[in-house]
Amino acid sequence: MTRKFRGAALIALGASAALAMTACSGGDDGNGGGGSEDTTSPVTLHMWTNASTGPGAEYFAQFAKDVHAKYPNITLDIQNIQNENYDGKLQTAINSGSAPEIFYQRGGGKMGDMVDAGQVLDLSDLITDETKTAIGEGVLKSEQIEGKTYAMPYTVTPGGMWYSEDLFKQAGVTTPPATMDELNAAVTKLKGVSGVAPIALGGKDAWPAAHWYYWLALRECSEDTLNSTAQSLKFDDPCWTKAGDDLKSFADTQPFNKGFLTTSAQQGAGSSAGLLANHKAAQELMGAWEPGVVASLTPDQKPSPTSASTPSRPSTAARATPRRSWAASTASRARPRRPSRPAPTC
Repeated sequence: MTRKFRGAALIALGASAALAMTACSGGDDGNGGGGSEDTTSPVTLHMWTNASTGPGAEYFAQFAKDVHAKYPNITLDIQNIQNENYDGKLQTAINSGSAPEIFYQRGGGKMGDMVDAGQVLDLSDLITDETKTAIGEGVLKSEQIEGKTYAMPYTVTPGGMWYSEDLFKQAGVTTPPATMDELNAAVTKLKGVSGVAPIALGGKDAWPAAHWYYWLALRECSEDTLNSTAQSLKFDDPCWTKAGDDLKSFADTQPFNKGFLTTSAQQGAGSSAGLLANHKAAQELMGAWEPGVVASLTPDQKPSPTSASTPSRPSTAARATPRRSWAASTASRARPRRPSRPAPTC
């Protein structure tokens, strides 16, 4: 599966490269005609990711080499940006006309806003039938707005509860929780371990706290409700309130680390990931990137003995699977090129 997604991403990058190289030569010449296309000249594409440490950064360094091997005229200039700084820097770059040609796209409402503003390219016609088959209709659908595809998924990152095997054993939790009742029971036992928070939460950065609400919403709301709400922005279905009530009931048991509202997600030993890494918390609700982040925050820079489980309904498990995607910027095509950036001459 990883190979298929990497191959699909290479295809998307190649298509984006063709667009970047023809942006100048393919424009209107003043008489209603387009210029000739040149997709063979050397070009450097600037690519932003949020994988700033460990295996993630190493992956993209190798990825750039793989792209150059498949498309010898393309050089990827990778910039890895710390996750909490990523969205602000990207939006500033887009607004100022200095956006990277390719960037990590979070999807959802963020992508919708960029589509409305004309800031991302429609990739629909660049995706081959072979790529559609390799990735799957369901995954591609998550990157579409009104039937048009604006991003290319390159990996699927399942989410769940990442927990410390050592601390679970110490607390007498012998089986990973598979239901909310079992999770509550585990939290009660973990409170008996001195100096350990049952669950780490980096609420300062907002999105880790949001995980709890929308994971509970996935349990309560149907797929039709989720899709219609994304369009209407009206949260009038009772399932949204039920999810909020579920979260309040759980939060009232005080399962999280003290000061979780001022705790960051991934920056330093005092972050929620750092608490898990250094045995100050027993578990955290997070995506599949968690082991790499945790490993970067342990004293020896090696992964802790952690495993993952997800208390969820089988029918919602597939919908609770985040993905990561690439999008191509429209803003970068129109900006003047700096001499240090090899590109076709307009």
